Amino acid sequence: MRIDKFLKVSRILKRRTVAQEACTEDKVLINGKPAKPSTAVKIGDEVEILYATGKLKFRVCNIKETVKKEEASSLYEVIV
Repeated sequence: MRIDKFLKVSRILKRRTVAQEACTEDKVLINGKPAKPSTAVKIGDEVEILYATGKLKFRVCNIKETVKKEEASSLYEVIV
């Protein structure tokens, strides 16, 4: 699955266009490398999102095309 779609489906970012913009501005890293919006994400990948106020680092646990709002957090595990 594309990283921009994963970020939207998992509800880490609200819209896919926001995820695409974050990727093009090098604010999304997959396994320590900058990711383009079309970069494929796999189970076990570590993703880091750089925000203006901090960062979020998480590991991909599951990949699904669609999930309910309550199940969205089961797609990833936050790493401290």
